[in-house]
Amino acid sequence: MSEPRIWVDADACPGPIAEILYRAAQRRKVHLHLVANKLLRPPESPYIHTQRVQKGFDVVDDIIAESAGPGDLVVTADIPLAARVVDKGAWGLNPRGELYDRANIQARLSLRNMLYELRESGVRTGGPAPLHARDRNAFAAQLDRFLNGKMGEET
Repeated sequence: MSEPRIWVDADACPGPIAEILYRAAQRRKVHLHLVANKLLRPPESPYIHTQRVQKGFDVVDDIIAESAGPGDLVVTADIPLAARVVDKGAWGLNPRGELYDRANIQARLSLRNMLYELRESGVRTGGPAPLHARDRNAFAAQLDRFLNGKMGEET
Protein backbone atom coordinates (compact mmCIF):
# COMPACT_ATOMS: atom_id res chain seq x y z
CA MET A 1 0.00 0.00 0.00
CA SER A 2 1.27 3.49 -0.82
CA GLU A 3 1.85 6.21 1.74
CA PRO A 4 -1.36 7.89 2.89
CA ARG A 5 -2.07 11.27 1.34
CA ILE A 6 -4.08 14.26 2.48
CA TRP A 7 -6.76 15.68 0.17
CA VAL A 8 -8.31 19.08 0.85
CA ASP A 9 -11.57 20.58 -0.37
CA ALA A 10 -9.64 23.83 -0.63
CA ASP A 11 -12.44 26.17 -1.75
CA ALA A 12 -13.91 26.08 1.75
CA CYS A 13 -10.80 25.44 3.84
CA PRO A 14 -10.20 28.25 6.36
CA GLY A 15 -6.81 29.94 6.12
CA PRO A 16 -5.60 28.92 9.61
CA ILE A 17 -6.38 25.26 8.82
CA ALA A 18 -4.56 25.50 5.49
CA GLU A 19 -1.51 26.89 7.32
CA ILE A 20 -1.53 23.94 9.73
CA LEU A 21 -1.70 21.57 6.75
CA TYR A 22 1.14 23.31 4.88
CA ARG A 23 3.45 23.09 7.89
CA ALA A 24 2.54 19.44 8.52
CA ALA A 25 3.10 18.44 4.88
CA GLN A 26 6.53 20.01 4.82
CA ARG A 27 7.61 18.80 8.26
CA ARG A 28 6.31 15.24 7.88
CA LYS A 29 6.96 14.91 4.12
CA VAL A 30 3.39 13.84 3.42
CA HIS A 31 1.74 14.68 0.11
CA LEU A 32 -0.96 17.31 0.46
CA HIS A 33 -3.36 17.71 -2.48
CA LEU A 34 -5.41 20.91 -2.57
CA VAL A 35 -8.33 20.78 -5.00
CA ALA A 36 -10.29 23.96 -5.75
CA ASN A 37 -12.01 25.89 -8.49
CA LYS A 38 -10.21 29.06 -7.47
CA LEU A 39 -6.55 30.03 -7.75
CA LEU A 40 -4.51 28.79 -4.79
CA ARG A 41 -1.14 30.11 -3.68
CA PRO A 42 0.29 27.69 -1.13
CA PRO A 43 3.99 27.82 -0.24
CA GLU A 44 6.40 26.14 -2.65
CA SER A 45 7.04 22.57 -1.59
CA PRO A 46 7.57 19.23 -3.29
CA TYR A 47 4.86 17.92 -0.92
CA ILE A 48 2.12 20.45 -1.64
CA HIS A 49 0.16 19.97 -4.86
CA THR A 50 -2.67 22.09 -6.23
CA GLN A 51 -5.32 21.17 -8.74
CA ARG A 52 -7.57 23.87 -10.10
CA VAL A 53 -10.76 22.51 -11.63
CA GLN A 54 -13.61 24.09 -13.55
CA LYS A 55 -16.47 25.62 -11.62
CA GLY A 56 -19.55 23.48 -11.35
CA PHE A 57 -21.70 21.54 -8.96
CA ASP A 58 -19.61 18.92 -7.10
CA VAL A 59 -16.63 19.13 -9.51
CA VAL A 60 -14.14 19.45 -6.62
CA ASP A 61 -15.96 16.77 -4.65
CA ASP A 62 -15.91 14.36 -7.60
CA ILE A 63 -12.15 14.80 -8.14
CA ILE A 64 -11.41 14.21 -4.46
CA ALA A 65 -13.79 11.25 -4.17
CA GLU A 66 -12.25 9.61 -7.25
CA SER A 67 -8.67 10.29 -6.13
CA ALA A 68 -8.71 9.53 -2.41
CA GLY A 69 -7.94 5.97 -1.46
CA PRO A 70 -7.99 3.72 1.59
CA GLY A 71 -6.04 5.22 4.47
CA ASP A 72 -6.00 8.74 3.00
CA LEU A 73 -7.31 11.75 4.91
CA VAL A 74 -9.82 14.12 3.31
CA VAL A 75 -10.25 17.54 4.90
CA THR A 76 -13.75 18.82 4.20
CA ALA A 77 -16.80 20.28 5.88
CA ASP A 78 -18.92 18.72 3.11
CA ILE A 79 -20.63 15.73 4.73
CA PRO A 80 -21.77 14.07 1.47
CA LEU A 81 -18.14 14.18 0.26
CA ALA A 82 -16.99 12.79 3.60
CA ALA A 83 -19.50 9.93 3.23
CA ARG A 84 -18.17 9.14 -0.24
CA VAL A 85 -14.55 8.92 0.88
CA VAL A 86 -15.33 7.03 4.09
CA ASP A 87 -17.09 4.43 1.91
CA LYS A 88 -13.76 4.03 0.08
CA GLY A 89 -11.81 3.45 3.30
CA ALA A 90 -10.47 6.99 3.73
CA TRP A 91 -10.93 9.23 6.76
CA GLY A 92 -12.85 12.49 6.70
CA LEU A 93 -11.90 15.40 8.93
CA ASN A 94 -13.69 18.72 9.08
CA PRO A 95 -11.82 21.98 9.80
CA ARG A 96 -13.16 21.99 13.37
CA GLY A 97 -11.49 18.66 14.15
CA GLU A 98 -14.51 16.37 13.87
CA LEU A 99 -13.51 12.99 12.47
CA TYR A 100 -15.84 11.27 10.03
CA ASP A 101 -15.55 7.49 10.01
CA ARG A 102 -17.67 4.41 9.39
CA ALA A 103 -19.06 4.62 12.93
CA ASN A 104 -20.54 8.13 12.66
CA ILE A 105 -20.89 9.15 9.02
CA GLN A 106 -24.46 7.91 8.51
CA ALA A 107 -25.72 9.82 11.56
CA ARG A 108 -23.91 12.98 10.40
CA LEU A 109 -25.33 12.57 6.88
CA SER A 110 -28.87 12.11 8.24
CA LEU A 111 -28.56 15.25 10.38
CA ARG A 112 -27.19 17.22 7.44
CA ASN A 113 -30.08 16.07 5.24
CA MET A 114 -32.66 17.00 7.89
CA LEU A 115 -31.18 20.49 8.26
CA TYR A 116 -31.09 20.89 4.48
CA GLU A 117 -34.79 19.99 4.25
CA LEU A 118 -35.61 22.48 7.01
CA ARG A 119 -33.75 25.26 5.18
CA GLU A 120 -35.48 24.35 1.92
CA SER A 121 -38.85 24.68 3.67
CA GLY A 122 -37.96 28.18 4.87
CA VAL A 123 -36.77 27.49 8.40
CA ARG A 124 -33.75 29.59 9.33
CA THR A 125 -31.14 27.27 10.83
CA GLY A 126 -28.27 29.76 11.06
CA GLY A 127 -24.80 29.38 9.68
CA PRO A 128 -21.65 27.90 11.11
CA ALA A 129 -20.04 29.53 14.12
CA PRO A 130 -16.71 31.32 13.64
CA LEU A 131 -13.59 29.14 13.77
CA HIS A 132 -12.07 29.42 17.25
CA ALA A 133 -8.68 28.47 18.69
CA ARG A 134 -10.25 25.34 20.24
CA ASP A 135 -11.38 24.28 16.73
CA ARG A 136 -7.85 24.77 15.34
CA ASN A 137 -6.43 22.80 18.28
CA ALA A 138 -8.94 19.97 17.77
CA PHE A 139 -8.07 19.87 14.06
CA ALA A 140 -4.33 19.85 14.76
CA ALA A 141 -4.77 17.03 17.28
CA GLN A 142 -6.69 14.86 14.80
CA LEU A 143 -4.17 15.63 12.06
CA ASP A 144 -1.37 14.59 14.41
CA ARG A 145 -3.19 11.30 15.11
CA PHE A 146 -3.42 10.69 11.35
CA LEU A 147 0.24 11.51 10.76
CA ASN A 148 1.26 9.20 13.59
CA GLY A 149 -0.83 6.28 12.31
CA LYS A 150 -3.22 6.42 15.25
CA MET A 151 -6.39 7.48 13.44
CA GLY A 152 -9.39 5.55 14.68
CA GLU A 153 -7.79 4.56 17.98
CA GLU A 154 -9.54 5.58 21.15
CA THR A 155 -8.00 8.58 22.89
